[in-house]
Amino acid sequence: MKKVVTFGEIMLRLAPEGYLRFSQAEKYGATYGGGEANVAVSLANYGLDAAFVTKLPKHEIGQAGVNALRKYGVDTSKIVRGGDRVGIYFLEKGASQRPSKVVYDRANSAISQAKRVDFDWNNILDDVEFFHFTGITPALGGEVPAICEDALKVCKEKGIMVSCDLNYRKNLWTKAEAKETMSKLMPYVDVCIANEEDAADVFDIHATNTDISSGKLNYDGYKEVAKTLAETFGFKKVAITLRGSISANDNNWAAMLYDGSEFYFSKNYLVHIVDRVGGGDSFGGGLIYAILNNFSMQETIEFAVAASCLKHSIEGDFNMVSVDEVLKLAKGDGSGRVQR
Repeated sequence: MKKVVTFGEIMLRLAPEGYLRFSQAEKYGATYGGGEANVAVSLANYGLDAAFVTKLPKHEIGQAGVNALRKYGVDTSKIVRGGDRVGIYFLEKGASQRPSKVVYDRANSAISQAKRVDFDWNNILDDVEFFHFTGITPALGGEVPAICEDALKVCKEKGIMVSCDLNYRKNLWTKAEAKETMSKLMPYVDVCIANEEDAADVFDIHATNTDISSGKLNYDGYKEVAKTLAETFGFKKVAITLRGSISANDNNWAAMLYDGSEFYFSKNYLVHIVDRVGGGDSFGGGLIYAILNNFSMQETIEFAVAASCLKHSIEGDFNMVSVDEVLKLAKGDGSGRVQR
């Protein structure tokens, strides 16, 4: 069984019922999620040996986060226990022309206070084939950027393939801070994942003739973005998700994959959104699964986009779908008819 390790923060997600606004909410539903944790759950659901690494408090709220991962078969044996609190994010779902909103309460979370000595990467990465992290993790500050670099150096020594989703979060750091830190980490990365904004926000690389606020995307512009990223950092593959926002509820959803010589575009899906949080992570999970199983480049991008398309229909951060369900959609069965 192929072994994958993801590293980052899992948070407690608190959300009002349905489409209630924060100011209306009298109670909140509690679940867990976070970029790299979401990827680990996807891969475990696909039958891979997926481990998630983080630091969580020893108290019951920290244990509940561990249990949320164990429920779906994620290996939690390398999670470091300690610190005082679990990061929290509040989610208000958008509807129609009103966008979703996220409010973070993650300052001084256990992982943000982690030390380099907490993680024995030689042991954690033993017999691992793939390592994944996102730009959210080094943005947590403290020693976390150095911890990421420690992990990446061991990956390099062991010949482990590395993917990174740029995932710029303006509430965590500035564009200048992101560029400085991420530029140091990118030479260790084999597969870069970005969306229509990340390359611009982190590395000031822009797609031409594209207006994301209007939902109009210029695919030729993204070819140049992918090519520039690959040439700048030596990425073997660059994947860019292409979201055309019609409203908070309805998006066009596709992606592009570049292997240094050819560009591959997926089919486009018109997605009616139940929950878009974790959509990019489900794309990353699908991409990693396809790469590890030696799918062709076109099959790889179709699988990743289909996986993410399905995630938009599922409540919560985690993508609760099987390989068969993803393959069925990727091969053209998107009717949504009842399966009996």
